[in-house]
Amino acid sequence: MKSPDVIIVGGGAAGIIAAWKSATLGAKTLLLEKTERLGTKILISGGGKCNITHDGTVEEVLQAFRKNEAQFLRPAMYRFTNSDVLELLTSRGLEVYTRPDNRIFPLHGTAKDVMKIFESCLREVNVSVLLRTPVKRLIAAANRIEGVETANGNFYCQRVVIATGGSSYPKSGTTGDAWKWLRELGHKIVPIRAALAPMYMEIENQGDLSGISIRDCVLKARQRGKEIARWRGDLLFTHRGVSGPTVLGISRIVAEQWHMGPIMLEVDLLPDSSFESVSEKISGYRQSFPKRSVARFLSELIAEGLVQAALQSRQIVVQASMGTLDRKTQNRLVELIKGWQIGEVTSVPLEKGECVAGGVSLDEVDPHSMRSSKVQGLYLSGEALDIAGPVGGYNLQAAFSTGFVAGETAAKDCETR
Repeated sequence: MKSPDVIIVGGGAAGIIAAWKSATLGAKTLLLEKTERLGTKILISGGGKCNITHDGTVEEVLQAFRKNEAQFLRPAMYRFTNSDVLELLTSRGLEVYTRPDNRIFPLHGTAKDVMKIFESCLREVNVSVLLRTPVKRLIAAANRIEGVETANGNFYCQRVVIATGGSSYPKSGTTGDAWKWLRELGHKIVPIRAALAPMYMEIENQGDLSGISIRDCVLKARQRGKEIARWRGDLLFTHRGVSGPTVLGISRIVAEQWHMGPIMLEVDLLPDSSFESVSEKISGYRQSFPKRSVARFLSELIAEGLVQAALQSRQIVVQASMGTLDRKTQNRLVELIKGWQIGEVTSVPLEKGECVAGGVSLDEVDPHSMRSSKVQGLYLSGEALDIAGPVGGYNLQAAFSTGFVAGETAAKDCETR
């Protein structure tokens, strides 16, 4: 394509939908992707199963985002809803199901099946796709976009959609390239921080816990004794710390506040039980099974591989029998069950996260059109923006919605040139 009407930079969730919508409206659309395939992060989302989006009304989905982010996303999410995404896919044969936590996945297929449909959508509307074509910079003059410079030559166009993603999982191609280009053109870039990321910790004298999980717990982060974040779900120990839904859920806040002082992670093993009811549970167990060990009692609550580490953290003798527990030791056991301090956070690795917080300031983008307020003919979408929702399909939906509006606006702007 020698002279496209619209160029989309980035072949992820936002870029695919932007290109599809632009071409649907009749614009000659060129999609540039730096890697050898489209949708790499879609392919690895949900462990390869693809958490397509989140169920619920638009307002319910928006409630998962911070207030300023929800306000920015509202017009786009009403313009291209989670139901619209599903209609696009299911009308082309994909069957989906909704989990109890409202996350929506393919019923029989995987992320590969989702990508096959997205690629067919691009073919249907004749989007030109160039893979292995990394963009090096944006070409602009007098605050007006003129095209892009790539490793394979220049492409000139007066409407360019940025859909390059953030800088998490850099092996997938999302290395934060656009932020440098946009900063050079006058955009403010909010500092980049980890979000939906694992955490590295100091776990002393607890052996190798990697691969062991805790089901349905509440993970809390405390700084100077004050709780700063909490999330309910599963937790997974890794060889360097912890991961899993609970960790991803609080990682953004921890990353933001980590520089302000040490942060300790604490696990409530029985979140539906009060301290009093846990104490009564222990007392009842003591009376019924006085000769059983404390370790056996705790193994009924958590994986056996975690029992020794947990008891040692509260200086409780592993082989002590329940019948020999004194009042102070029983209280320490209650405190362990309701608040096991598993370790101090040493870092929240940016490159290991599913997405990042930070990016182009939302004040510099029109939420109704995704137009840049700094450069005419430039449209911004997806994770390049300062948006980061929780785990559960929210970030893919934000990418789909903002990409849709950016592609739609760019195509319509072709008609007014």
